[in-house]
Amino acid sequence: HERPADFRTEILGLMKTQITKNAQIVPTGAKGGFVVKRQCDKNNFFAEVESCYRLLISSLLEIQDNLDNNGKVIHQANVAAYDGDDTYLVVAADKGTASFSDVANELSKRYGFWLGDAFASGGSNGFDHKIEGITAKGAWTSAERHFRDLGKNIAKETFIAVGIGDMSGDVFGNGMLLSKNLKLIAAFDHRDIFIDPDPHPTKSLAERKRLFNLKRSSWQDYNKKLLSKGGCVFSRAKKSLALSIEARKVLGISETSIDPDSLIRAILSANVDLLYNGGIGTYIKAGHEHNSEVGDPQNDSVRISAGNLHAKIVVEGGNLGFTQAARIEYALNGGRIYTDAIDNSAGVDLSDHEVNLKILLDGSRKYNSKTRSSLLKKFKSSIIDDVLSDNYEQTLAVALDEIRSRRRLTPFANTIADLEKRGILNSQLEGLPDPDELRDRLKEGVGLTRPELSVLISYAVF
Repeated sequence: HERPADFRTEILGLMKTQITKNAQIVPTGAKGGFVVKRQCDKNNFFAEVESCYRLLISSLLEIQDNLDNNGKVIHQANVAAYDGDDTYLVVAADKGTASFSDVANELSKRYGFWLGDAFASGGSNGFDHKIEGITAKGAWTSAERHFRDLGKNIAKETFIAVGIGDMSGDVFGNGMLLSKNLKLIAAFDHRDIFIDPDPHPTKSLAERKRLFNLKRSSWQDYNKKLLSKGGCVFSRAKKSLALSIEARKVLGISETSIDPDSLIRAILSANVDLLYNGGIGTYIKAGHEHNSEVGDPQNDSVRISAGNLHAKIVVEGGNLGFTQAARIEYALNGGRIYTDAIDNSAGVDLSDHEVNLKILLDGSRKYNSKTRSSLLKKFKSSIIDDVLSDNYEQTLAVALDEIRSRRRLTPFANTIADLEKRGILNSQLEGLPDPDELRDRLKEGVGLTRPELSVLISYAVF
């Protein structure tokens, strides 16, 4: 609904990220989506979205290979299949469809799809990603590793952050509740800009939690009495914003009044410990990239170049917040960053665990729905621990490879060349250095960056 002109570009970018994320599980990744063309009021909009979603999922199930009770493949009528049998298809909640898992599973049962309610993870018989906060918790393992590398113990020391998102969202909302030592000085979403120059960690955490627990909220619902001196919540619809001395100081702004887009650019450029992306949109590009190359015209006016990014650490709970070239430029300048596919992979990992557990339980044919449901609840805690362990080990693997590549770059260069030769990897498309640049880095003692290694590690299976 938001991006009718370029939604295909957005879905293509999300598909690329999804395939990389899925490297840690067996099935490959894909992406689909739709734009709601019909104009309708707020009351009818969600019904229209659900109607479109039902059409999309039904269409997938109508062409999807299926299995009968004996495990024999069933091909759909009137489908000319040019590839082999493929009966495995699961869908996961995503942007705009987060509450539709039950809808998808209802359709799965109606079409007699063999996976039943394992077709769509989450929902009433699965692990709810927002309730578990799994994506944010996974992303937070990246934050903790970056801070450890800097010698900072965020379990005991306060740290300053800016963010993209608001407390009603899963990834941003859950992420901003994970530390009692977080001082969130500024954040923005598509509606508002939040400024709190010197927040009290405990009091601000409690207020963020209150907002998160509301059915629907925005930064405008934040209790203004709890803001520190000079704090304010601005609407992005205003043409000019009057800034307090405290806000100007903490964000490095000299002007007393500023337009909303300039204020957002200042937030993105702020000299803080952490930039946490839990929102939607691409806000950072490389210095050599033009806005037209990014594929997100909606945010052209607020986007900054990586050279203007001063946060020590970036964590990407949301997808596509940076271009890959921006991540690499920021990392080469000393910034600490992985990729969105590394930081927010816990969601797909949890979904994969859920689906596999349901297949196992259903395949045994020993359990009725009540027993099966209680077993899912019983295993939930240990599964979440496994997922977060995957995130921990994944970030560790990349961090160690960063050190190794600085010491001995040649094996990594050979790996890139071999994958390219076999037609598995397109290094230019993935933003990996070409042979000339690798030779230059070898001379200078510069290895591969974490964003580059995050891509390379996804090809480890080959």
